[in-house]
Amino acid sequence: MAQEAETQAREALRKGRGEEAPTAGRMWHGWWMTSTTPRVLFIHGLESNPQGTKAVFLARHFDALTPAMNTGDFPGALATQREAIASFRPDLVVGSSFGGALAVALLEQGDWRGPTVLLAPAAAKVGLSNRLPEGVAVTIVHGVRDAIIPVEDSKALAATGTPALVRYLEVDDEHRLQSLVDSGQLAELVRETLARAGA
Repeated sequence: MAQEAETQAREALRKGRGEEAPTAGRMWHGWWMTSTTPRVLFIHGLESNPQGTKAVFLARHFDALTPAMNTGDFPGALATQREAIASFRPDLVVGSSFGGALAVALLEQGDWRGPTVLLAPAAAKVGLSNRLPEGVAVTIVHGVRDAIIPVEDSKALAATGTPALVRYLEVDDEHRLQSLVDSGQLAELVRETLARAGA
């Protein structure tokens, strides 16, 4: 019974990403990928860009794409990320602050249903419902010294979705969460979230 539920959950995740049943490739922690390196879409923050430290870090560790976007235009930035999902077909999405709000919007609207890492997501701050859909593996990380996005917003977001698939982590850091890059923990979080999605 548990194995059947696991198979159904994995199938729902795959369908949510618009994928056909895998015919070739390899299984990595229960997740089918067509290459040996996970494809990561990074959605940068309000004052960042595709050359920011997190974007560069992710590009060093994964097959990563960080689309340039106009952060002053939420609907336009959302459209940019929808297009990136359709063309790049990521295995996982990472959203940082404003980019985290965009990732939550993509999840809420059903444009993305795959594994997601949210770094101090600004979903509540930009007026989104701050809710995760059911059946999606999500990791939320927030710095306890964040003076821009309240920690409570991330805690409230983490209380939604499927409890077994949502992980909330507080770290001793500020809003930028630079320690995740400096320590390499961001790469570990990506891999762990992918594993949880396939487990």
